[in-house]
Amino acid sequence: MNKPIRTVATFCLLLFLALLANSTYLQYWKAGELGDDPLNRRVIEAAFSRERGPILVGRQAIAESVPSDDKYEYQRVYPRPFLYAPVTGAFTYFDQTGLERSQNAVLSGEDSRLFVTRLVDMLSNTEPQGGSVQVTINPAAQQAAYDGLEALPGDVEGAVVALEPSTGKILAMVSVPSYDPNRLASHRLGEVTTAQTELDKAPGDPLLNRGTSTRLPPGSVFKIVTAAAAIESGKYDASSLVPGGASYQLPLTTGETGLLDNEGRACGTDRIPFAQAMENSCNTTFAQLAVELGVDAMRDQADKFGFNRQYFEELRQATSIYPEEMDEAQLGQSGIGQFEVAATPLQMAMVAAGVANGGSVMKPYLVDKVSSPSLQVLDQTEPEELSRAVSSATARGLTDLLVSTVESGTASPAAIPGVSVAGKTGTAQSGLDDVPPYAWFTSFAPADDPQVAVAVMIQKADIPRGEIAGGRLGGPIAKAVMEAVITQ
Repeated sequence: MNKPIRTVATFCLLLFLALLANSTYLQYWKAGELGDDPLNRRVIEAAFSRERGPILVGRQAIAESVPSDDKYEYQRVYPRPFLYAPVTGAFTYFDQTGLERSQNAVLSGEDSRLFVTRLVDMLSNTEPQGGSVQVTINPAAQQAAYDGLEALPGDVEGAVVALEPSTGKILAMVSVPSYDPNRLASHRLGEVTTAQTELDKAPGDPLLNRGTSTRLPPGSVFKIVTAAAAIESGKYDASSLVPGGASYQLPLTTGETGLLDNEGRACGTDRIPFAQAMENSCNTTFAQLAVELGVDAMRDQADKFGFNRQYFEELRQATSIYPEEMDEAQLGQSGIGQFEVAATPLQMAMVAAGVANGGSVMKPYLVDKVSSPSLQVLDQTEPEELSRAVSSATARGLTDLLVSTVESGTASPAAIPGVSVAGKTGTAQSGLDDVPPYAWFTSFAPADDPQVAVAVMIQKADIPRGEIAGGRLGGPIAKAVMEAVITQ
């Protein structure tokens, strides 16, 4: 071999080795990073063109992929967009939210449990399909919750969450205002950008799932937690006399700033029956109980119901807060769900569900099972206890108090003829002069065999400030959701 040929051959060999080394580096070392790179348009377009698996309520798809006649081949469609958008989220060219995000591996077909399916697809030269996600939503309860919020006047902002107490299944999760995820899933990417901008700037933040992500003072619905701490202390039971009075001056305060009253409700003058205090939602009672119990007992009780922790993995969750450090005046306010106490509707549904379930708080879940494209079940969610909030005896005592509150007290709008219902109202002060109070309601039924626990939160509606009340606004919605479950 003469020298020129040898030089050319050596050069070609070096080029070949460089190509081999680069291919090995990209396909072995960098493949994962490149595949996960959100700016990798090839991966995005491949995912956007794939037949993504459906999200199902019963046998009904609330998100599915249908053939399209453009280059992406499949179009993501949401048949009942406004009703289920807080659950499904949206699958867009640029991002995913809701279950579309948390269950993306299964829906896209990339989950490791679908390896055999992908292998068969590759050998048969067919396009891979995504698996399906079955959710726990009860469609009748979901519709009742949505209709109830939509029936309120004006531009409503609010949420409803319903749970199955014995398992933690989420039976309803509604947030308004809602939005149409079909606009965000469109293949006309310019229109998607416009829709995203509109929704980001829209009043009421429609992209926000208020059921899990809005954290507000719970007001008087938090009195369930205070009552639980009082009974768990061993100093009280449901038949005890508790502190009463028309007004209560918070410790360390003087004058009207630290003076609590009951807004005209009958709360006695000294000691009153526990049932009367709960029926009339006596601020003076529960503020005094909180001060008497102390911050450690109150925080411990709140923590056992799920405050100050993360427990919901399927959607974005704001952590509900019970403060760590307070003086006695602030402690008294916390006993009525004010000061810096803040809860999501999901959290308050868990408080009701924990009482309904004999004191055991179940970890909430939205995904019932995931299946392969051939409907083989890959995973079925098993109920899991999150914590033991109170003893079964305390739970029975709380249930008696809450049933009495529906039968003879402020929670009567949730009463269902022939069914024993437990419930509690709440009207929380926002602390801002130009922001009206928040209306809350939480309940469960039947009280002697609980099948559903509900929390309703109304953040805003076109209702005069003086007429906002948790029982008047939230009670009928909770009743409709409970009836939708227990009459099926």
